[in-house]
Amino acid sequence: MEYARTITLDLPYEDTVRQVKDAFQEQGFGSLTEIDVKATLKNKLGEDMEPYVILGMCNPGLAHRALGVEREIGLLLPCNVVVRRADGETVVQALEPRVMVEVPGLDELTPVAEEAGRRIQAALDTLTGSVPGHRS
Repeated sequence: MEYARTITLDLPYEDTVRQVKDAFQEQGFGSLTEIDVKATLKNKLGEDMEPYVILGMCNPGLAHRALGVEREIGLLLPCNVVVRRADGETVVQALEPRVMVEVPGLDELTPVAEEAGRRIQAALDTLTGSVPGHRS
């Protein structure tokens, strides 16, 4: 099972982070958290790595519906979006919403996962549609 939706952009990292937040916000996702993994690993462990951020982009309506089916589903909500540098390009990855259906085996979550998938894909399409030379 694929667990990520991935696009690659030929854009600066910082610009991509801002555009990802905007694209997901247009689809009803709010930016709840931002974890700068590069800075955290440097600060806590003295380790260097490429730019890497985990954005907590959550859609409250979808989260509420999913939690109404299964309280433990918070562990699998499709809220994390990763923006990172790899091979001179910027990679954007979002959790595949079907994970929250397949892992617990709860078909009742299918409508929520499908709507989340449409919204996530629309956000990713916005990013790739505005950038020449993207790969998905």
